[in-house]
Amino acid sequence: MFRQAAAILATHSRTFISMRLPILAAATLAAAVVGIGTADAAKRKVQVPHRFDGRWSIEVVTLDGPCDRAYRYGVQIQRGEAVYGGGDFDISGRVAANGSVRGTISRDGNAAQVLGRLTPQGTGSGRWSTVGDSLIQCSGSWNATRRG
Repeated sequence: MFRQAAAILATHSRTFISMRLPILAAATLAAAVVGIGTADAAKRKVQVPHRFDGRWSIEVVTLDGPCDRAYRYGVQIQRGEAVYGGGDFDISGRVAANGSVRGTISRDGNAAQVLGRLTPQGTGSGRWSTVGDSLIQCSGSWNATRRG
């Protein structure tokens, strides 16, 4: 009787193992593939477009001080960061998700702080003023229009 029970148990164990082994192997493989996919995705930064990304035309007007009366130039917004391709001055700045603009325009040791807001409709406006040890003290306004 013991031998018979052992034989039945051995047969059922082999059947159980032979049925479960492929399932276990498939589950392990699936977990490994998902894990690799997750690891690959974690390595790659997903670049989500910022809602204000694109080309903007900026008009800067001096309202107070001896600075040039007006400038117009193009700025590219990439992932919320301002990028200027011209060589006359440097622009650094950021557009927040709500459209709030904060940045600095600098040239030859002089700098101006820029504050304002862009709208989802493709316009924007704000104020600017020289800051720090700038030799020339000026301030004014700026307007922006989205170009693409």
